[in-house]
Amino acid sequence: MTEFFSKSRITAQPGYSRWMVPPAALSVHLCIGQAYAFSVFNDPLARVIGISAPAADDWKLTTLGWIFSLAIVFLGLSAAFGGKWLEKVGPRLTMFVAACCFGGGFWIAALGVYLHQIWLIYLGYGVIGGIGLGLGYVSPVSTLIKWFPDRRGMATGMAIMGFGGGAMIGAPLAVWLMDVFKSASSVGVMESFLVMGVLYFGSMMIGAMTIRIPPHDWRPQGWAPPLVENKMITSSHVHIDQALKTPQFYLLWLVLCLNVTAGIGVLGQASVMIQEMFKGSVTPAAAAGFVGLLSLFNMGGRFFWSSASDYLGRKNTYFVFFVVGASLYALVPSMGMLGNMALFVLLYALIMSMYGGGFSTIPAYLADIFGTRYVGGIHGRLLTAWSTAGVLGPVLVNYIREYQITQGVAKAEAYNVTMYIMAGILALGFVCNLLIKPVHEKHHMKHDEFDELDGIYPADEH
Repeated sequence: MTEFFSKSRITAQPGYSRWMVPPAALSVHLCIGQAYAFSVFNDPLARVIGISAPAADDWKLTTLGWIFSLAIVFLGLSAAFGGKWLEKVGPRLTMFVAACCFGGGFWIAALGVYLHQIWLIYLGYGVIGGIGLGLGYVSPVSTLIKWFPDRRGMATGMAIMGFGGGAMIGAPLAVWLMDVFKSASSVGVMESFLVMGVLYFGSMMIGAMTIRIPPHDWRPQGWAPPLVENKMITSSHVHIDQALKTPQFYLLWLVLCLNVTAGIGVLGQASVMIQEMFKGSVTPAAAAGFVGLLSLFNMGGRFFWSSASDYLGRKNTYFVFFVVGASLYALVPSMGMLGNMALFVLLYALIMSMYGGGFSTIPAYLADIFGTRYVGGIHGRLLTAWSTAGVLGPVLVNYIREYQITQGVAKAEAYNVTMYIMAGILALGFVCNLLIKPVHEKHHMKHDEFDELDGIYPADEH
């Protein structure tokens, strides 16, 4: 069994096409991206006892919001600790553990619904499922960067666009399953969790079984590293632990955290938000379609913007995210007050494209700044920024909304202040990105250090 999961077993043979790797990555990321569709469960979970309407003992929206936040917290934590392990054991074992955690998390959450114990849902989907999210997220990314040194941005976009697109499958699937299983005594959530756990486990296992890594010193045929020097792209490598001693790591941490905070809270409550802002005009099914549309732009933006960053540069790409994104957030309240649903949806679609692009561009940004040798582990540690944003974003949206409503503000207008706060957060991200400079050469690894450390971090990279 150990041999089956070993890195030597999954090292590609001569003649292997690197284009076989993106489908393996997508089979994992399209599954774990279901997390972005979790908001479609919020309303049914708030009616588990009352069925047709919330009962006194049913869970409140603020209580349910912590399920998504916990999942993102443990995504970041497991990626931070698992990234180093990934570098040692390889992507197949990491993806297998991710499949067990994510699929099993649904089953434990289903038990929580059945027993009406919120802590079991927190444990199942939030903690164990979140661990599956983190391990599944980082494992294909570093592998694709190794296979596509000539197009780092495009490579990370190919993997991470699947995570953004997961809700495009997960939202309608969840709605359909709940419709199939709902009855006079059930909203259909428990049964849907059980089925989705099986389906997602199977798909993620396909990715784990088909993933391959390149041989040591592999390069695409006919490609050589460019001779034109770009100060923001290093040819050296920074050790995974040394990266934490550089200001660049923490600035990039803030860049990711602020970009994610501005989008994740809204995305986590997208279904409820559009129904409240356009009350009577949007049905639950249409709201699920809105979540799916955001997922489509989230997915497309991950591939488009990360690929564009190969030409624009990573730093310039993030400047676009922060400047244009802040402007769009500032316009959202006006569209809501005018009742212009088409422009409201368009603005959020554009915002989500750049939100997704931030995720897919950051691994290539890290590879440029710190080198490719330990980018998987460094990326995993940086994802703690996502964990922080996973709490901060939904808390801002949910609790500011609750406060506004208690002060007599109409539900349709309860999100306006939050949108202006998000615009300010992106402006702060602009400043952090502006301060990023090349890593000082004192942090670069020397050639004689590689052999010594390869026993701890096996070197598979070109």
